[in-house]
Amino acid sequence: MKYIFLFVLLSFGTWAQNGDKKQYTTFKGIVIDSLDRKPIESAAVKIDNQGVYTQADGSYSSLVPYGEYTVTISMVGYRTFRRRITFKKAEIRLDISLLNIAKELDEVVVSTQGATKNVDRTLLGVTPMSMKTIKKIPAIMGEVDVLRGIQMLPGVTSVGEAANGVNIRGGTTDQTLILLDDTPIFNPTHLFGLFSVFTPDAVSGVELYKGGIPARFGGRTASVLDVTLQNPSLTQTKLSGGISLVSNRLSIETPLIKNKLSMLVSTRGSFNDFLFQLGSERLKNIRANFYDIATKFFFQPNQKNTFTFSGYLSKDFFQTDLLGTVNNISATSTQYDYKSLNASLKWFHLFSSQLDWQTSAIYTNYQPKTMLPQLNSSNTVDITSAILYRQLKSELHYNPNEKHKLTGGISSIWYKISPGNLVPNASTSVNPITIPDENSIEAGIYGEDEMTVNSKLSVSVGLRYAQYWAMGAGTVRRYQSGVPLSDFTVTDSTKYGSGQVIASYGGLEPRISAKYSLTNSSSLKFGYNFIRQYLQVVSNTTTPLPTSRWATSNDYIRPQSSHLFSLGYFKNFKDNIYEFSMEGYYRRNENVLDYKPGADFLLKPNLETQVLQGKGMAYGLEVMLSKKKGDLTGWLGYTYSRSLNQIKQSDRYEEQVNGGKWYSNNFDRPHSFNASLIIGQGAHHEFGFTMVYNTGRPFTVPTGIVVFDGVTYPFYQDRNNARISDYHRLDFSWTIRNPSMRKRRWEGSWTFTVYNLYGRKNAYSVYLRTEAGIKAYQLTIFGSPIPSLTYNFHFM
Repeated sequence: MKYIFLFVLLSFGTWAQNGDKKQYTTFKGIVIDSLDRKPIESAAVKIDNQGVYTQADGSYSSLVPYGEYTVTISMVGYRTFRRRITFKKAEIRLDISLLNIAKELDEVVVSTQGATKNVDRTLLGVTPMSMKTIKKIPAIMGEVDVLRGIQMLPGVTSVGEAANGVNIRGGTTDQTLILLDDTPIFNPTHLFGLFSVFTPDAVSGVELYKGGIPARFGGRTASVLDVTLQNPSLTQTKLSGGISLVSNRLSIETPLIKNKLSMLVSTRGSFNDFLFQLGSERLKNIRANFYDIATKFFFQPNQKNTFTFSGYLSKDFFQTDLLGTVNNISATSTQYDYKSLNASLKWFHLFSSQLDWQTSAIYTNYQPKTMLPQLNSSNTVDITSAILYRQLKSELHYNPNEKHKLTGGISSIWYKISPGNLVPNASTSVNPITIPDENSIEAGIYGEDEMTVNSKLSVSVGLRYAQYWAMGAGTVRRYQSGVPLSDFTVTDSTKYGSGQVIASYGGLEPRISAKYSLTNSSSLKFGYNFIRQYLQVVSNTTTPLPTSRWATSNDYIRPQSSHLFSLGYFKNFKDNIYEFSMEGYYRRNENVLDYKPGADFLLKPNLETQVLQGKGMAYGLEVMLSKKKGDLTGWLGYTYSRSLNQIKQSDRYEEQVNGGKWYSNNFDRPHSFNASLIIGQGAHHEFGFTMVYNTGRPFTVPTGIVVFDGVTYPFYQDRNNARISDYHRLDFSWTIRNPSMRKRRWEGSWTFTVYNLYGRKNAYSVYLRTEAGIKAYQLTIFGSPIPSLTYNFHFM
């Protein structure tokens, strides 16, 4: 019996072995490093969910059942290989060279600099971002957005969706200097804050200075956002663009004279009024559209001279049924029409490999307008204003040796502000109002030396001297001493002719940064900045409207100033694949602006009667961990920060806020967490996730009610005495590049995004209504998931 059993067992084993030869493929090969061609040991070779590891000589071998599988070969520090393979023969050999990403150019990096620049750079609080990184972040309605991109960084927030501008380390929106090819941007958003004005196809990179601010920048106390347009190619014509629900884009760069002269033109237009018709009844009468055009000419007649001209035009129109009371005008709607025209001309001259010089002429003309169509009339009453900005600057760079990088320059800025004009047009019931123009000059001279003291220590020392003059023509009122400034306390006035100096301010602005290398991959940094600000927004709202009042310093509105101290630790891991940073800061501001209760800035000629000035304080800790290379890239950031004001011009109640005590300003959001993760699935698929959490911002609630003649009125005692609910949101994107998977001159991609994936009803603001008392209601801008689909193309 046992022989029969042994025979059956051997027969079954032979049958099984023969069956295996028919149904299995021998899959083998060698895995090596793409650079040094050396074998890679312990690389994982997976066929679907099963696999083996490579031997010391890089070889592997596995029996794979017939069928179609996804083969993945991966190793820490190398780019993962993926391929779909059909196994239908006895043997398949696959030798693979894995790309060493430790030596590869950055794929998704917050920094556009070298792999160790975050550790090696002397300045701290400086964050460069490439457009390649920003384009990978899921965006609302598929619109790639520079401002929303930097809001994913520690220390950067906004008051919410549809907010105009960004708040850096607790600063106000006007305390950030926003530049596009050196031209200032006074309104950085389209559609009342939904999208930034920067045409994504024309932008080459972004640098955010929130700690160490170089001496060449002045005029803003919190930070600098420096956006640059790309230089068009001198040798190749390129075409790119995209189509989405919000806007259509088209960009072309082409040589006009090969190797000498080239041109870039990038346009974007929104024609989305029809979308509001699909919404709720409240949105039926809303109209909104915009367009912008960015252009750049690049001329290089020889190796020593380069000329560039950059131009930018932006225009917005927005209509809403929400009405504000303006001189008792009966209007059917409120329409906002605002545009900006920017231009810069630069000449760069190379004297030698050590010395170069650049001179720039800069022009910005920002013109916001509010239009009020009158009831029962074809006439429209206009409220106009404007900012005219002109600048000349010249800068010299000298690198005598490896230990010194010297920079010096001069700058002159001419401001002309038209604060507001009420234009009745054909109306006979409205009286015209003209607020006198404000003219001023800001001049500066600066120098900076970035020096290497030794192998461990490097220092950047800068000094800027700025002088400001408020100029005539103009009339300055004089008020009674010892009483609040008002229209009822005027005693006299002084008239100044054109070109006469009304007020003057100025002084030195030192800057210093130091870096001490602990190891080759870690460093400590320290920084100190002192900056004055002569131009500011005067507003009593959290997010300035496009028509918000800009004002220059004068006899009564003194320039703001800021002392900023920063300390940071920076560390790289795993051949610079991972970056870690931790920065602490403390800023003390003088002459910060806040408004008096009941202040009204529209069409008011004497702002000093509407505002108060005092002290400001901001401090915080920012932590960030980023992974720069590989299939999974992105960053995690956490910020703890506080931003407080103290307004006490005198002991009088009318010249204090909250009794002269420190209070949270509108941008005080103690806790903030941001995460951006990009998951690459080969060359053609990519998934992105962003997570945002912020503490709710402060707002003011009444502490009681007052009933007078049967009418209920709210009674306010303290400003910013409550907070709206915390903000959090998850976004998702899926990008499919070149779906045909063929190498062609025309390549297209599809991006599917979902903004606010789980439909969080975040509070934008809280408003009050008189309903059997005073009741508070929460206003939500985007309370449900917003899907979108965008098609992008590139031709070269």
